[in-house]
Amino acid sequence: MTNKIFMLMTFAGVPLSIIGTLMHWSNGILFVLYCLTIIALASFMGRATESLAIVAGPRIGGLLNATFGNAVELIISIFALKAGLVGVVLASLTGSVLGNLLLVAGLSFFVGGLKYKRPEFNVYDARHNSGLLMFAVIIAFVIPAVFSLDMSKGKTLTLSVGISVTLVILYLAALFFKLVTHRGVYQTTNDIDTHEEEEPEWGKGKAIAVLAIATIVVAYISEHLVHTFEFVAESFGWTELFIGVIIVAIVGNAAEHASAVLMAFKNKMDVAVEIAIGSTLQVAMFVAPVLVIVSLFFNQSMPLIFSWQELIAMVSSVLLMVVISNDGETNWFEGLTLLAAYVIIGIGFFLL
Repeated sequence: MTNKIFMLMTFAGVPLSIIGTLMHWSNGILFVLYCLTIIALASFMGRATESLAIVAGPRIGGLLNATFGNAVELIISIFALKAGLVGVVLASLTGSVLGNLLLVAGLSFFVGGLKYKRPEFNVYDARHNSGLLMFAVIIAFVIPAVFSLDMSKGKTLTLSVGISVTLVILYLAALFFKLVTHRGVYQTTNDIDTHEEEEPEWGKGKAIAVLAIATIVVAYISEHLVHTFEFVAESFGWTELFIGVIIVAIVGNAAEHASAVLMAFKNKMDVAVEIAIGSTLQVAMFVAPVLVIVSLFFNQSMPLIFSWQELIAMVSSVLLMVVISNDGETNWFEGLTLLAAYVIIGIGFFLL
């Protein structure tokens, strides 16, 4: 049912987006139309990537998920950087971290906890991911902000590039660790018992074609979406920070968010947790560093320096998630706690 809705949104949204752009429709209408169309296209990209991962095997599948898991947000952010909207890009990265750790994980834990008393997930993966989260957000994001206080802009950018290269290398090493050298080493008995052979939804050729076409269309629509931000900000009284933290982050990850909640409802909490935390690690250790490096080719470079409000919000979210997830099980109340944290932080950014 959900796939049919996304298909209808895509086949209606893509031509309407093109027509609206050429006919110069109202920026408000175009903003809503672009967002809905990108969400629908993201669902196709997710299904294509999942099919390729099953066909190609877990090792290549892991690389595919690392590359395309946050493709929509990466594309939107690149065009935003090109337009000089550095604040929006940094805010969208913050929003992705907050959205994945608090909104997605919170909804997953809440929905799964309502249906099952104590949904469980791999405790070893949870602890491994907790260490990476602490490093990626608390070390790699806070350190540049602290040292930049006594640095020139040039040195701050150099520091950001150095940290970005380090993050990408460590992220690739983390993939190699999880998918090659230690693949299956920390697999629990429950993981083995519940393992099922999966059949890909689409064949290899169709999945590659869908992924290629969807990526091209998303790139086209994203470029035009960025140009509506200024109008939307003025019309609704929203700041660039709020647009990035809430709007861009939710649009860029909507399909992924829905998948996590659906997995939790099916009691596949390992998958739901991997989507929420794995996507956060992708953003912090791959997407953000890549954007810093890409920004060097535009008129305005982007140092990896977040505002103190963004840093405190992200660090608090990481610490809360680590405390809640380290025991390898959850319940609906823990999910509600994460959702409450997201609401409180969202109100703060809205009023800032």
